[in-house]
Amino acid sequence: MNSAIHLTENLNSDLAYQKAILGSVSRTFALTIPLLPPAIEVVVGNTYLLCRIVDTIEDAAELNPAEKQRLSKLFLEATLGTIPVASFVSPCLDALRGYSNVDELDLIAHTPTVLRILHTFPDRDQAAINRCVSIMSDGMSHFHNRQTQAGLKDLAEFEKYCYVVAGVVGELLTDIFSHYSPEFAKRIQGHEQLAIAFGQALQMTNILKDSPEDHARGVSWKPAKMSQAELLKIAHKKLQDSMSYIILLPENEIGMRRFCFLAFGLAVMTLEKIASREEFSNRSEMKLSRNSVWIFYAFTKIAAGNTFLMKSFFSAASKQLRKLSARNY
Repeated sequence: MNSAIHLTENLNSDLAYQKAILGSVSRTFALTIPLLPPAIEVVVGNTYLLCRIVDTIEDAAELNPAEKQRLSKLFLEATLGTIPVASFVSPCLDALRGYSNVDELDLIAHTPTVLRILHTFPDRDQAAINRCVSIMSDGMSHFHNRQTQAGLKDLAEFEKYCYVVAGVVGELLTDIFSHYSPEFAKRIQGHEQLAIAFGQALQMTNILKDSPEDHARGVSWKPAKMSQAELLKIAHKKLQDSMSYIILLPENEIGMRRFCFLAFGLAVMTLEKIASREEFSNRSEMKLSRNSVWIFYAFTKIAAGNTFLMKSFFSAASKQLRKLSARNY
């Protein structure tokens, strides 16, 4: 009995840390993840933190490609349980001594906490998460040596990059949603590609928004010799597929719909801002105001259960994107 109480207390402590650090490392996901049904909120939050650790290694400008590959490999092995977690945490914190984001360093130091929570999930959720982290970690390692000022080789390589860092997350969400909702599991059959587009649309938004900062540090994740307008046209198509994905979620699953629609809407509004400018020199210029975010957050309460309202928002908020999409390049 005492042992069971002790385990419960430990898990509650771990979950409290997960909730707190989520708010520190991502304002956006700290806003969207709590909208999910409690049964999957913890699973998606845990997955986000695992992916954030991979991202932190990727974003560390002070690490060379070989060091990033080594740490990504250690993280994957620790997640899959083939090495002790300390065999990842110690060398990673050592390598990131000069890293400035203290919240992300704290997250890495608490990798054991995040993995303990992971191991409480049903086997099928753990398997889906392990697949996602494996593809993301291996995929990012593949691209570590491909960072150049000119950008990725071509559109196919760009699509692959967006898949390994975000499209695979769309697949994971679909797995988790399907485990939770048999109705969604039926609806998504034959439309799985929409899940990938949903993740890729969000990633393309980040790539375009962050492009000035990436350029300043000598890298680009955009395809070489492809204009911003051409990329926005592709992003708009992926947003259309994302809308189709959200509509497949059952109307009574308001939490799942709000979670997806909020992330989608923020991406639409950000890309629309980018589309209205020929160029910009800082991502802060493309940042949505706090007021805009909260107004849209409130709107999702009304709109998430109403397909007509969601489609109306998309149409009204993407006028510049639609104009670009109508042009031939």
